[in-house]
Amino acid sequence: MARDIDTGTDDLLARVEGNVGIITFNRPERRNALSDAVYDGFDAALPTMAADPDVRVVLVTGNGGAFCAGGDVKQMNDANQAGGQRAGRPAGLDDGINHLRGLQRKVSLALHEFPKPVIAALPGAAAGAGLSIALAADIRLAAERAVLVTAFANVGASGDFGGSWFLTQLVGPAKARELYWTSPKLSSAEALELGLVNQVLPDDGFDQAALDYCRALATRAPIAQRLMKENLNRALTCDLATALDAEATNMVRTMRTADHKEAALAFVEKRPPNFTGT
Repeated sequence: MARDIDTGTDDLLARVEGNVGIITFNRPERRNALSDAVYDGFDAALPTMAADPDVRVVLVTGNGGAFCAGGDVKQMNDANQAGGQRAGRPAGLDDGINHLRGLQRKVSLALHEFPKPVIAALPGAAAGAGLSIALAADIRLAAERAVLVTAFANVGASGDFGGSWFLTQLVGPAKARELYWTSPKLSSAEALELGLVNQVLPDDGFDQAALDYCRALATRAPIAQRLMKENLNRALTCDLATALDAEATNMVRTMRTADHKEAALAFVEKRPPNFTGT
């Protein structure tokens, strides 16, 4: 049975279904463009889901056929034409920089460092900062109709929410530069070939297929998954010796869990294991 999590806004919805936490961009009339309320919603939902032992996997998706169009360009233009700052945004350069740094930590950094697997399900377009947020997830599933585009060059902006870092990790520095400077619209098939998405699923039944993927992942050993993510995140920035030492620590810890003992017994008894997160 599903239960809602209060995000403080209708722009971003959150709920728990079984062992899956679901976060949904909910501005379909703006193709789920970002808003200040969305950032605050992530800041409310993610810590709640991290602390909830029932949540083993988090799914991030969007309503209305899009994932997230990134920054609200219409709102940006309205503010520009009015000759002022957007409401609630600091006017000074340094204050503006610090404000954006804080927003990025609430979303992209929080998703990247979240202690459980995060799956982004793209039912349609992921553009600009919306693409950056999708790239902050651990795994991306795309509908056949999905389109991915960096988009920043199209609005004369340099990019935010970690897209430059995530793209460089995924496709290498030269391809990342090409994707930022030329901003091509990538089909789901092209994104799969580049390694930007892990799977492409049919448009029909996409939402259910993405949820089923997360439910299957949630049946696996939670402690092992958390420590795997620690290892894999650390590998992005550390040397081999540091990685080996950390792997040894986490391996010994997982081998002493009840879940490991259950898995070994289930293997001998030729049955699926029942992981409890202990």
